Amino acid sequence: MKQIIGFALFWFAIGMLVMLVIDNSFIGLLIIVICLAAGYFLFCHC
Repeated sequence: MKQIIGFALFWFAIGMLVMLVIDNSFIGLLIIVICLAAGYFLFCHC
């Protein structure tokens, strides 16, 4: 379980770094929605 939390925190930090680089909030929101949808389908869908 610690490895999963560490993996999630690592990618969370990468996402925060990307949002520092991207100044456009619409593009950031679009990336968030795409990543949430991809994460849902990869993790929750069998």
